[in-house]
Amino acid sequence: MEINTKQILKILYVLSWIIFVGVCFEACGFIFNTFYTLVINNVDAKLFWPDLDFSSLYRYDPGYFFAETLLMSIVAVMRSFIFYLIVKVLHDKKLNMAQPFNSEVERFIFRLSYLSLATGLFSWWGVKYAGWLTTKGVTMPDIQNMRLGGADVWLFMGVTLFVIAQIFKRGIEIQTENELTI
Repeated sequence: MEINTKQILKILYVLSWIIFVGVCFEACGFIFNTFYTLVINNVDAKLFWPDLDFSSLYRYDPGYFFAETLLMSIVAVMRSFIFYLIVKVLHDKKLNMAQPFNSEVERFIFRLSYLSLATGLFSWWGVKYAGWLTTKGVTMPDIQNMRLGGADVWLFMGVTLFVIAQIFKRGIEIQTENELTI
């Protein structure tokens, strides 16, 4: 049994939806729990998210708690937006395999590259901030549990996608030149 590109894209569409829903849930959870902890019940800093106990950070300073959870929320929202773009491009069927060099695909890849770079930068910032808080004597959860790990991977992916976007941009230019000469 051979799987063709159309079937693979359908499978990727379903997987992208599943991941999109998951990262949206996580982003909303971070935002809601930050608000709830700061405004309604600060005891819930201990139960912020599974495997995330921010009670030490909240006791140290609620402002630092807000800053760290804000960075976590920004990263989560950016990951959600990345998967939103993927779901959207697969749903709208903007991927034309007969003519892959088109402006829609170019914009899509550029957006993914910018979002990946920004996700990497905010992840790196969140890791550095957590490290700084640790030097102040605050007990911090594991970086992986805070969903801030992998900043280097996000940066690498962003640069790689940016290079691919530049190649697509040049491919569109060549395609346009060839259409004008015919």
